[in-house]
Amino acid sequence: MIGLLPRLRRFALSLTRSGPDADDLLQDACTAALQKWTQYDPAQPLDRWLFRIIRNLWISEIRKRKVRQGEGQVPAEEAHELQVQSGVDDALTAQTVRGQVSKLPAELAQPLMLVCAEGYSYREAADMLNVPIGTIMSRIHRARKLLVSRLTPAEIVAT
Repeated sequence: MIGLLPRLRRFALSLTRSGPDADDLLQDACTAALQKWTQYDPAQPLDRWLFRIIRNLWISEIRKRKVRQGEGQVPAEEAHELQVQSGVDDALTAQTVRGQVSKLPAELAQPLMLVCAEGYSYREAADMLNVPIGTIMSRIHRARKLLVSRLTPAEIVAT
């Protein structure tokens, strides 16, 4: 499970769009996974099980927040978690893309992050998000189309 933490955190960050919230979500997910370890089916990949736990915990948190109202979030443009270290231009481009991804609806950002950032197949992402594979393909297509329409030609080439 420890080897999966960076990937799990990136996924949590794509859901929460806040570093501190992502850390809290990841901690809660690890705690839940350890408490429910006997429910894990070794026939399925551990990462899928953990991604599903994270997603379900986040859905529960969103429901709780609707009642509490008023909690702030750090804009993705100000987050430092996914910084590219190769150069200033690359960092600015990555920051711009991250900012645009954070503005996507969650239903588009989640499959985009799973497939494009985490390297899962469409089928694996569909299983994790409990939607048909065609829905994953459609959402990723729409997400990419939205990103391209929001980025300048120079930013598209840099990515």
